Amino acid sequence: MRLDKKHLLLYAVTDRAWIGKNTLCEQVEDAIKGGATCIQLREKELSFDEFLLEAARIKKACEKHGVPFIINDNVEIAAQIAADGVHVGQSDMTAAEVRKIIGADKILGVSVSTVADAVKVEADGADYLGVGAAFNTSTKTDAVTVSHKTLTDICKAVQIPVVAIGGITRDNILKLSGTGIVGVAVVSAIFASRDIVAATRELKLLAGVL
Repeated sequence: MRLDKKHLLLYAVTDRAWIGKNTLCEQVEDAIKGGATCIQLREKELSFDEFLLEAARIKKACEKHGVPFIINDNVEIAAQIAADGVHVGQSDMTAAEVRKIIGADKILGVSVSTVADAVKVEADGADYLGVGAAFNTSTKTDAVTVSHKTLTDICKAVQIPVVAIGGITRDNILKLSGTGIVGVAVVSAIFASRDIVAATRELKLLAGVL
C-alpha cells in the first residue's frame, strides 16, 4: 500500500493496557469502525511469537477495511507478516538502515523532535514523521514535550507529511491548528475510552478541521 496523507488524519496506536472484555483486535476493529485511518501495533512486552500472532490478527482486520497497518519498532515482525510499513524512533536503527531492509515499497515512519532530525530522516527515506510529545502524556513517561513552534518549523522544513503525537485528546486537539500537520496519532484517547467507536468518530471530526 502506498502512503497517502489522508491515511494519517487519525492514526491509532494500540496499547494493551486497556484491554478489558474485548481483545486488542476487537478494539482495533472498533477504532476502524469509528474512522481511524491508520493502525499502528505497538508492543513492548510480548514475546516474538506472541507479537507475530497478534500482528497477523490485526493485519487481517486492517486489510478487510483497507486501512494501512504499521508495526512499531520491530522491523523483523513487519517483514515476516508483510505489514504495510514500520515506524521507528531515533533510538532504533537509522531510517536509512530500515529503508534498506523493508525496500522502497513499504511505508516508513520515523519519530523526531527537532528540525535537524526531521530533515535528515526525510533525506534517508522516511515517508512521514511523527512529532511529539505534543502535550504531556502518561503513555510514554520518558517523552519530552515539543513546542508547537518547533512542530510548525518541522512541518515547514520537510516535504513529507507530519503527524503530531503525545497526549492528544478531544479537549486539546484543536490547539494544534495552524501547525501544518496532516493529522494526529493517538493512543489513550481511543483505546482507554469506554466507547471506542464514538471516541474515534469524535476525534476524526476534530482532526478534520485542523
